[in-house]
Amino acid sequence: MSTIPLTKPQGPGRPKDMEKRAAILEAAKALFVRNAFAGTSMDAVAAEAGVSKLTVYSHFGDKDNLFREVIRAQIQDLMPEDTYQYDPDVEIRATLERIALHHVKLDCDVQNVGTFRAILSDCRQGNPRYGKLLWEEGPDRTHGLMKRLLQQAVDAGQLDIPNTARAAGQFISLIKGEMLLRRMFGCEECAQSYAAELEQTARDGVDMFLRAYSPR
Repeated sequence: MSTIPLTKPQGPGRPKDMEKRAAILEAAKALFVRNAFAGTSMDAVAAEAGVSKLTVYSHFGDKDNLFREVIRAQIQDLMPEDTYQYDPDVEIRATLERIALHHVKLDCDVQNVGTFRAILSDCRQGNPRYGKLLWEEGPDRTHGLMKRLLQQAVDAGQLDIPNTARAAGQFISLIKGEMLLRRMFGCEECAQSYAAELEQTARDGVDMFLRAYSPR
């Protein structure tokens, strides 16, 4: 007697698992911005993502690690490593202006500023380790990438910088000025004029940087 072959079992549900992971990250990002870290529970993240709390824990372990992954994913999406790619065939001014304009627009974006405000709120409530997580995944990471680019430019003779680590911090400060603080404090009166000033501040910062570190 012949038997009907059983349906071939499907392979592991990796695509579905990745979809769930992405949904959890998006839900956590929205809740952290809305309610800060302390006001966001794993139950709320699970409900927002449409998954079980067990699924959230199986993907991320605990809330600290989930928060770190949210910050890492957001920053890597907004500022991928190739943003800081050095090309010796491109004029260094063009490279620095490209980075500067991309950097300040992201740092002064309303949603990103909301994330900063949420973290500062948690720091104020006695949870500075969450600010440390943001620092490690955000400014500290981009500082390292900027330092690497500047060193490559020095090695190629496009810049003359005795201390690239210090210069990387100077560059970031110059291109932002007080613009990020103004957005965080809600002190931009006109979105259009603010955007124009933001771009000009970035370009002026590049000018000042090059006046200091262009080869003589």
